[in-house]
This record gives sequence, structure tokens and C-alpha cells, in this order.
Amino acid sequence: MTQTHIRSLALLPRLALLLLGLAAAGCSPHLFRAVQCEGRAHRSGRARLASNLRLRGGSNAEPAPPPPPPLPPSTLPVDDEDADIATALPEMPKMFSNEHISSTMMQDVDKDKVFQGLKNLYTKRVKPLEDSSWYPHFSTGATMMASDFDAKPIVLLIGQYSVGKTSFIQSLLGKDFPGMRIGPEPTTDRFVAVMHDDNERIVPGHALSMQKDTPFHGLAQFGNAFLNKFMGSNCDAPILSNITLIDTPGVLSGDKQRQRDYDFSAIVEWFADRSDLIIVMFDAHKLDISDELTQVLEKLRPHQDKIRILLNKVQQIDTQQLMRVYGALMWSLGKVLDVPEVPRVYMGSFWGQDEETKNEWIDSTAHQQLLVREKADLIRELVSLPQNSIMRRISELVKRARAVKVHAYIIHYLRKQIAGWATVTVWNKTEKQADLIASLDREFVMAARRYNLPLGDFPNVNKMRASLQEIKDLRDVPRLNKNLIFEMDKMFTADIPRLLESASLGSQSKAKKKGGGLFLD
Repeated sequence: MTQTHIRSLALLPRLALLLLGLAAAGCSPHLFRAVQCEGRAHRSGRARLASNLRLRGGSNAEPAPPPPPPLPPSTLPVDDEDADIATALPEMPKMFSNEHISSTMMQDVDKDKVFQGLKNLYTKRVKPLEDSSWYPHFSTGATMMASDFDAKPIVLLIGQYSVGKTSFIQSLLGKDFPGMRIGPEPTTDRFVAVMHDDNERIVPGHALSMQKDTPFHGLAQFGNAFLNKFMGSNCDAPILSNITLIDTPGVLSGDKQRQRDYDFSAIVEWFADRSDLIIVMFDAHKLDISDELTQVLEKLRPHQDKIRILLNKVQQIDTQQLMRVYGALMWSLGKVLDVPEVPRVYMGSFWGQDEETKNEWIDSTAHQQLLVREKADLIRELVSLPQNSIMRRISELVKRARAVKVHAYIIHYLRKQIAGWATVTVWNKTEKQADLIASLDREFVMAARRYNLPLGDFPNVNKMRASLQEIKDLRDVPRLNKNLIFEMDKMFTADIPRLLESASLGSQSKAKKKGGGLFLD
């Protein structure tokens, strides 16, 4: 042991005596912090001394080799057209969650700035890949407009006829709305968009689809047959200041459903893609789920997180019957939805037939409180829709971008299979394309393995097969531009977090200016 090391160790008793003397004299905490700093300086000196001893051979331990520097991630595409896609591209990003963006941050952001930023991101990052991969051909109403980001939250009502959909809207508004028809027969024969306006009136479907500031301009693609059965109802009700309600015709059974002049399931799918909440209503007396309603619920499968179940007219049955009806509804929904988790189920009586209410509901306070709590929970969820609009818009944009990315890889994979086959047998490229379409479910698995894609993001096989059969030669689709993939990946990793951060700072600066003005006044 060297003399320097011995002198350093000898300072420890002196420091201890100094601390005791200062404590007895009642010195200030600042002196204690100064002494602590001095002690840390001596300890750091001993640490440097020990390090010098090891470097000079004073210790038998070998110094640990420095860790190798991390290799920078490779983002440059290589020459091989197929291998680089599976290796060079970053892993597909997951959905944004509350772990990425806290709820407190969402309360302080500037919504207008976020929505404008999302529109720019879609136009610059997502839409170029949509156009190059022919995504609008495979998805109904695929192209998004500016009004899709600025629109109020949409609540879609679905159910069989005479389950109380229109009466439910009347109960929420507290008044009648223009064009309302209520009766035991199938009265609502059209889609009605109930919106807020001081001037209460009816807007025809053709005029409503031409307004660029509404989210319904995309419905023009379904033609006059549907637009004749679509209208807007402007009503001055407080709840419509924050949400838009969509009343739909009742789902009919048998040939009556197929006799419509438009594709009912396709229209429901279009509205479901743009809705923030989907309420499927059932009558407590009619729990039968027809084949037509089953087909509609199949279209809603990608939107399981939006679906809520409403069991209406429960005041007409007693407690024992309600328990049996609820169990039967859960059993039927479990077979139709085919998911392990059952959606949230509300119970209520949203209609005006109070004279048919059972005495058990009138005389029992507990039964009345049950209906009050159920209605309050449903109203609370409807009111909270505008507060979560930013996260829903971001989630929908990310979900859409993931679907476009998977679609581009599917087309790229099928196109390469046909192109590779055509180099050997030029005359059989049409037959090869038909074989690929026939075995599309197996090709999905092969593409997922080749490009490391999650199968959960792949589209419906039958729908994709029907769209592919309309294309004569898949080689007419442009080759996959890998730069578009890289640009869209930047949206997940950098653009959206930067947008939220700048919007949060902008909102805080506005609040400070506003607060300062009030203080000066």
C-alpha cells in the first residue's frame, strides 16, 4: 500500500471528529453539506487512486474490456428486391396506447392543431402508398377527406325493426326531430343523420353528400338508389353539439332484406368505419338474431371495441323473465360474435309506453334505481366521446396505416409469384393468378412468414378474393416502392409524437397568454 493511500485513509477519523464537533456546536445545515462535499471529494480521490493502482499492476484483477459500440440500424435498401423487405424494414409498430401518451397530456393539447397535423400526415405518408397499391379498389370508401378528421363523434344505431332505435334518439334529445316516424311496423325506411343546427329542417341525401364539411360526402359512391333513402335531420338539441346520431332502417328477415335497392351491409360497414360508437339494440321480447342481422354483425367484427349492446323495453317484463332474457341474449351473442369477451350490455326502457310498465318496476325502488344507473352509464359514455376524440383519431389513423402496409405487401407478394412464373411459362400467367386467388388463405400465411407480418392485420379472405378477381392482371399494379414504406414508418416513430408535443406546448402558450391578459385587465 502506497503512502498516498495511507494518508487518504487517515483522514477518515478527522472527518468523523469534525462532524461531531459541528453537531455539538449547532452549526447550520449549509456547513454539513460543505463537509459532505469534502468527504465525497476524498472518496472520489480514493476511487481514482484505486483505479491507478489497478492500471499500474497493483491488483491481480484484469481490467474488463470495453463493450463494443452498438451497430447502427440499417435503413438503406439493398439491391435484392425481396430480401430487403423482410430484413431492412423496422418492425411494424403497435397501436398507440395510454403508455405512449398520458391522459393528462391529452387534456392540454390543441385539438385543432392535432387534427390538422393528422390530415397532413395522412396526405403525405399514407395516401401515396394507398394510391400506388390500389388500396381504394379493395376497400369501400377508402380515401379519407379533411372532414373525416374534423367531424364530431358519430354514434351508429343498429337493430331489427321496432326495437326502439328512433325512440332511443327521441329520449336522448328530449324532443321530436324532423322526419321522425315511430310505430310497431317497420317505419324507418331510410338512413337518418341527426345533427345539430339552430334551424330545424330536413336535408336530402343528395345535398348532404355534396357538402364537403360533412363526413357523408363519401356516400355518393353508392348511387342514387341509396341517396334517395338517406337524409339529414337538423335538430336544436344540446347533446347534438358534441355527437352525431345515425338512425338506420330495421334489419328485416328473409327476402325482404334482399329486396332493397342498395347493399345494406356495405352501407353499414361504411358507417361503422367512421363511427366512434356502435349501439346494437335488442327488444326484450324479440331476441331472435336473424341471418341478415348475423351478416351485419359479421361486417362489424373489425370494430369489436366500438360495439355496445342495449336491451330495450325491459320494463314490460318482470325480474325473473329479465334474468332469463339476459342469459339468452348472452348465449346468442356469444355464438354470433364469436369472441371470448362479451361487449358491454346496457338495459333500459327508452320509449314512451309507460302505461305498459309492470307493477314490479313501478313499486320497487331497487328496480327504478337499476334503470336510472344503466341510463346514466350510457349517457356518461356518450358524453365522454368528444373528450377522447384525439386518441381515437390517432388510433384510427394508425390502424389504417397498418392495414395499408399489409395490403401493399400482399399485392407485392402475389405480383412476384405471378412475375416469377411468367418468366418460365409466359402463356400461363392468367392460370397462375387464378391459382393464387383460389388458395389465397394459404398465400396469406406465406406472405406473413416471408415479410414478418401479423396475421391479425390481414383483411378478410373472401372479400380480398372477390376484389382480386376483378383485376385482369396483377402485374398492372405498380411495383412496391420501399421508400413509401420507410416514409410511413416515420409517422409512427417520429411524426405523431412530435405533433403531440408541439400541440401540447402550443396549448400551454395560449393558456399563458390568456391568463396574462386577464391578469392585466
